[in-house]
Amino acid sequence: MNKYVLVLLALGLAIPVSAAFADDEDDMAKMQQQLNAQVMQKPFTVEDTAKLDAYIKEAMKKNMKPKEEAPRAWQPGWTCANLMYSYYDYRNCMYYYRYYGHYW
Repeated sequence: MNKYVLVLLALGLAIPVSAAFADDEDDMAKMQQQLNAQVMQKPFTVEDTAKLDAYIKEAMKKNMKPKEEAPRAWQPGWTCANLMYSYYDYRNCMYYYRYYGHYW
């Protein structure tokens, strides 16, 4: 068989398949937009500030050193409020700040 015929056959088969995936991609994009909207409707808060305070008090009582390394996303000028996307990063930031009195 001629190699051009094979290429044409492959392209002819790929087009309907890619069109089918395009519908799935559109559906996935719509679902992602809906999920993003739902998440953004709820304001983020630290779920239990008492739990955070207890962790910090216990760590200070045990004289544990805070995590010395800032999270990968950390940028100069940020505060712990910028890390509220992650409880553990926020917790570590709060402990570091209370222990040293400054941010990373």
